[in-house]
This record gives sequence, C-alpha cells and structure tokens, in this order.
Amino acid sequence: MSSSKSSAKSLLGLVALFLGELRDGLTMINMQSAFLISSKFYSEKQVGIMFFVFGMSQFLFQTPAGYIMDYSDRKVALLAGAALATTALTVLTAVTAKEYGENIVWMVILKFIQGGVTALIPPGLNSITQGIVGSTGMTHQVADNEMKNHFGTAIIVLSGSVIAFYTYPNIGLLFIVSPIACAGVIFFLMRISPGDIDHDAARGLKSDADANATDYKLAIDVQSPHPTPPGHEPSFNWASAQPEKTTSDANTPTTPLELLRNKTLLVFTFICFLFHMSNGTVLPLVMQTLAIGGDKPRVGFLLSGMCIIVAQIFMVGSAKVCGDYSGRWGRKKLFLIGMFTVPIRCFILFSLTGIKNRIEAGGNSVPLALEIVILSTQILDGVGAGVFGTMYILVTSDIAAGTGRFSLTLGVTSAAMSIGGTVSGYLGQALAQDLGYQTAFMMLCVLSLVPALAYTILMPETLVIENGNHSVKDTEVTNLESVAENEEKQVV
Repeated sequence: MSSSKSSAKSLLGLVALFLGELRDGLTMINMQSAFLISSKFYSEKQVGIMFFVFGMSQFLFQTPAGYIMDYSDRKVALLAGAALATTALTVLTAVTAKEYGENIVWMVILKFIQGGVTALIPPGLNSITQGIVGSTGMTHQVADNEMKNHFGTAIIVLSGSVIAFYTYPNIGLLFIVSPIACAGVIFFLMRISPGDIDHDAARGLKSDADANATDYKLAIDVQSPHPTPPGHEPSFNWASAQPEKTTSDANTPTTPLELLRNKTLLVFTFICFLFHMSNGTVLPLVMQTLAIGGDKPRVGFLLSGMCIIVAQIFMVGSAKVCGDYSGRWGRKKLFLIGMFTVPIRCFILFSLTGIKNRIEAGGNSVPLALEIVILSTQILDGVGAGVFGTMYILVTSDIAAGTGRFSLTLGVTSAAMSIGGTVSGYLGQALAQDLGYQTAFMMLCVLSLVPALAYTILMPETLVIENGNHSVKDTEVTNLESVAENEEKQVV
C-alpha cells in the first residue's frame, strides 16, 4: 500500500475519533434529552416530540444525502460542512432552551434542521472510507473507524458529564465539548488528500472482490493519484438503464429503481427499522431513570452520562470482534448476537426498575448499588449497538457491491434506522410518562424480539456476494484482506 494511502487511513481513524458525538447526532441528542428534562424541566412528551421531529428529518434527508454523496467529488467538504452545522445547532439548542418548554416551537425547528444536516455524516464518512480502502478493505477499516468513534464518544461524554457534575443545575456548559470535537474533525479531515479518494470505489461501482490476490494491489492500492470523479451533477435517471458518466465505460451503475427491487435490501431495511424502533429509546429511558428522582441529582446526572460511556467502551470491543471475525464467521452470526442482546437487556431493566419502584414506594432512598446495577446493563447496549453499528455498514456494502450505489444504499438503510429511532423515541417517552418506565421496558422487550427473529429466518448470509456471473466466497475475501494487511505491514 502506498504511503499516501496509509496516511489517509490513519487520518480516517482520527476523523472517526473526533466525530464520535457528531456522527449521527444521537449522542448529543441523548445528552440534550437528560439536560432538558433535569435542568430545563421539560416533560418526557415534549422531549419526545422534539426528537421525533429530529428523526423524521433524518428519515426525509437520509436517502437524498446518500444519492448526492454518490455523485459528489467534494465529499470531504460536505462532511466538514455537516460537522460544523450540527455543532452550531447543538450549542444553539443549549443556549436558547427555556424552562418548561416555553419556546418548544423554536426547539422543534432547530431539531428539524439538525436532523437534515446530520443525514450527510454517515454516508460521507463511509463513502470516503470506501473510496480510500476499497470494498475489500471495508471490513477492517469500518471496524477500526467504529472502535475509534466509540472511544472518542466515551471521552467526549465523560468530559461533558464531569462538567455537568460541577456546574449543576446550570449544566448547559457541558455542550462546550461539541465544538472542541468538531475542531478535531475539521483539522484531520482537511489533511486527507482528494487524490487518495477513488470516487468510483467510494460509490461501490468497483467491486474489489472480483480481483484476485495477485492483482489486489493493482486493483485497490495503485490507483491514479488524481482519479477523475464521476459526473459532478447527480443523475435523476431513476428507471432507465442508460449508462451514466463514470470513470470507466465498462462499469454501469444500477439504476435506483433496480436497486430498490433487491429483495435482500428490502428485508434488511425493514429489519433496520424494527431494530431501531425497539432499541432507540432504551438508552434515553435508562439515562432518565438515573437522572430524575432520587435525592442526589448531581450523582444521578453523572450516572446518566456514564450510561453512554459504559456502552461506548464495550462498543469498542464489539467493533474489534466484528472486524476480526466477520470475514471468517460471516455477517449473520455476529449480527444475531448483537440483536438478541436487546430483549435480554430490556427484560433485566424491567426487573430492576420494578425493584426501584418498590423501594421508592416505601419512602426509602434508592441505594447506589442498585443504580450501579442498572447502569451495568449498558454493557449489553455496548454489545448490541456495537455489533449493529459495524455490521450494518458491512452488510450494506455487501448488498451494494458492484451497483455503483453504495451511498444511496446506505442512505436507504440509514433512513430506515432514522424513522425507527424516531418512532421509538416518541413511543418510549409516551409509554414512560403514561404507564411508567417498568411497563415501557417490558413492551420494548417484546418488540425487540421481532427484528431478531426476522433476521434469523429471512436474511441470507451476505458475505457470499453474487456480482454478475461471479461469486465471491468467504475464503477469497479473507485472502484478499490478508494481502492488504501484509502490504500495509511492509509499508510500516
């Protein structure tokens, strides 16, 4: 691998490290949720409405964002702009929020804009990644990005939680961590050379899996230092199979309508929706369980921040396992491990909140030990969300291989996740306010079984990719990855 490519890969990891709380907006959204409820006295339903709008905005803009990213040769600039904008909106939310939701309409407007802006971040980072390492290198690079992303998030949230602990009840200052993280993203992102990004590979038009181990270096690493990007303007030729402007006349991207007829993609998209509908609200509910009530609000808010930190630490390990073993064991086995952790976690939380409710009903203070046990359930969140966060990108890359529509495909699956998380956010908050947190956890436990069983029954193993007349088996992919690793070691 060329030294330029190795440098670009290193910079990708640093971008992911600082992109932690900015990537999809959810980390700061969860921190904002606890901030608004505990410090600004918002109701759960008010918060639910705000983040319902945020999620709906992500849903509306996610697929168009992926479609634009497929065609743009300014991916770095688009990602940098999105990071700056979402940071400004996070700070603006903290600064302008009024008590009891007096300016709820303004807050809703801010969340709608922020949802649209953050829609550019996942396809931006992942298309730049694929443009640098190629589809064969995605398994290890996505895992590395996810590990550093979760580690960065843990550091950012820990810093914010400590600030909140010492500034309570005026905890808005914790959001200073957002512009600090954004500065790191911009600094390292702008050091990536545009010539290191192959825009055909970025959009999935080049299927690296068709290359053999002998010509792997030629296919992936030895690319023109200044590749000609695809057409600068998006093509809106959705149904016709007429060729589009690309760097290779031999490669014609699949039309969007053809892509959307892919049954595996449709099934996977539906499962992504169901998973996030059941899982998206669990973390905010756990954070609120620890942050509100009790006689030590400072400690409660610190524990609520630790919910994210504990989960992120274990997500690092989960991403590492996915990177090391998904090429050997396949995607499906690891994906199922992650998905079945959600109903287990919700059932445990149902039991623990029942104990907490009985203690409070007796007029006693909830012991710190019980709150720590509730906090420890975030280990399962780290496993489940860590596996899902890595594997859904890899499965999407598998499905999109050779289509020239990687960012669009990622936009479709990410949109399903956004709408699922949106429904989950409002549903969970409404259940918690009307029926109580214990009932909410039980209903989410039952709901989370559906996507896990659906993936078990309906989804094939996607690591064996059918592309035209060629079939790529697990062993071939593993061999190609081994060649890539050996070449990288030689450079080092």
